[in-house]
Amino acid sequence: MTGDKPSGDKNSSGRGQRELRVRVKTAKGRKLSSTLWLERQLNDPYVIRAKKEGYRGRAAYKIMELDDRYGFLKPGARVVDLGCAPGGWCQIAVERVNALGLNPKKPLGTVLGVDLQEVEAIAGADIHLLDFLSEEADDLVKGWLGGKADVVLSDMAASASGHKGTDHLRIVALVEAALAFAFDVLDEGGTFVAKVLAGGAENEMQNLLKKNFRKVANVKPPASRSDSSEKFVVAQGFRAAKPDDDGA
Repeated sequence: MTGDKPSGDKNSSGRGQRELRVRVKTAKGRKLSSTLWLERQLNDPYVIRAKKEGYRGRAAYKIMELDDRYGFLKPGARVVDLGCAPGGWCQIAVERVNALGLNPKKPLGTVLGVDLQEVEAIAGADIHLLDFLSEEADDLVKGWLGGKADVVLSDMAASASGHKGTDHLRIVALVEAALAFAFDVLDEGGTFVAKVLAGGAENEMQNLLKKNFRKVANVKPPASRSDSSEKFVVAQGFRAAKPDDDGA
């Protein structure tokens, strides 16, 4: 790796200097696309910031920015993070719902993360190895929470096949599954936040969200790369099903 040399005044504040840019040399056996991806990662301001601030990846800033705008991670909230690896969203949730009780004047929140892979422990979060699509998942989560959730989060992305149409269907199916899970575990007035596609939630899903939530927004937070096709749906004010209702 090589870096540009700084120019200008070398004072302690960094004023008069331009940012150093890391350049990655092409290694034997490494594809050009991999080299370009690595170079972009090393120079991504959100990646650099995440390392400095101790977050597990740039995705932490996506949920931070969404919460700054919509305010769903309130102190005392019970949060479920589906597909939580590597844990950046859980880290932000722990801070904002006061899961560690660092602010004794505010209610204590709960953060529950689930994933198919092992996730390194996060202070203030309860992490479980679980397939949220399994039949027992809903009841297990409600048992761990000691009740229903106030927020269900999903930053999950289906494995890419390389075929655009197939990948589109996989992403839609994953969001639909996360939404079905949310319908069962969310409490009245709860919030559902999930990664969707560039156009936002599909028409059918959009109608389902509007029927079951009081407010629905499709948004691309600043931390989401400009060349990424992702957007996020933020659905707030869940209308919990009545005992004699089918929910959706």
